[in-house]
This record gives sequence, structure tokens and C-alpha cells, in this order.
Amino acid sequence: MKARSVLTGVVLAMGITTAPHYASADDARVDHYKGLPAETLDDAVKNFSEYNRRLEAILDKNELTSDDLDAVHQLSYTLENALEKIREELSALAEILEEVHVASETGEADRVIAEGGAYLSVARKLIE
Repeated sequence: MKARSVLTGVVLAMGITTAPHYASADDARVDHYKGLPAETLDDAVKNFSEYNRRLEAILDKNELTSDDLDAVHQLSYTLENALEKIREELSALAEILEEVHVASETGEADRVIAEGGAYLSVARKLIE
């Protein structure tokens, strides 16, 4: 899917990380939500895709109501959870790819096959 390829490229190229939320005076003014958890990469990609579609639908409006703003506020928590899991998984994926790289340089075909298979099993979740 083109969208996943773009997502993968953006996340890899920019090294997206989620910023921690720090308490401020504004915290007293708004409710905070948990968002859907992203226990696995599959969960994260599913939630990321679905909640980006929801955000896009809201942003496609000419004007945003207070309900729209609240909806964006709520769904942003799920997006943050998804991005955090994706970031964690991509970090681990980069380590596996380095193993593939080193094994290919040192002529370790069996290791390339094993580590390459592990790499692709995760990478496919982002690009297929």
C-alpha cells in the first residue's frame, strides 16, 4: 500500500519520536484521555491508519467546531500511542538490519538468511 510506504519513509527519514507531555497550567482546563493502546506493531499500524483517516475527515471541514477540536484532542492520544510503538519497533528493526548488513559484509550467508527473514517479517507489516 502506498500510504504505508509513505508512512515508513517519513518515520524513518525524520526519526519521529513522541514528545512527553508535561504538566502545565493549561492541564486544569482540559480532560485528558488514554487513547487506544498499541501493544503490537500490528495494533499500532492499524490504529495509526484508522485514526489518521478520522483526523483527515475532520480536517477536511472548512471550519472546526468545538466538538471537532475535542475529537482531534481525543484521537491524538491514540495516534501518539501508535507512533510510540512504531518508533520502538523501527528502532529494533534498524538493529536487525544492521545484523543483516554486517553478516553480508562478512560472508555469513546463513546469518543473512536468518536475520533477513526476521527483518522482513517486521518490515512487511509497514509496507504491505
